[in-house]
Amino acid sequence: MRRESVQYFTEKEEEFVNLLIEIGVQKKVAKVLVFLAGAPEVTSREIERGTDMRQSEASMAVKYLINQGWIPRRKSLFENKGWPMIIYKLAKSITLIVDCIEKEKKNEPIISSSLSGNYGNTFNNTL
Repeated sequence: MRRESVQYFTEKEEEFVNLLIEIGVQKKVAKVLVFLAGAPEVTSREIERGTDMRQSEASMAVKYLINQGWIPRRKSLFENKGWPMIIYKLAKSITLIVDCIEKEKKNEPIISSSLSGNYGNTFNNTL
């Protein structure tokens, strides 16, 4: 039987995940980002185990990070057998990624509650 070690978040990494969530990053994306910051290269299975997410959840978070250009992927054959494993790592330092997130969040339009309330009243009055 093969033995594997599984990485889990430390208390500081959990705090970092919570900080990313507070600035507007989706929880699953934040978890994958922090997990990748703590490991040089990982497989999708390691991401699933280390972040305690299902395959579909981890896959969607990884896809978002790839689309942002924050992580590349490469295929690696394991002893030239079976399906190739996909290996992920951060393309940029975590500080550069956080800076990109902050800039992105600053540029998002802010919708005030009074504005959205006016649309609701207009809609209700037309019925």
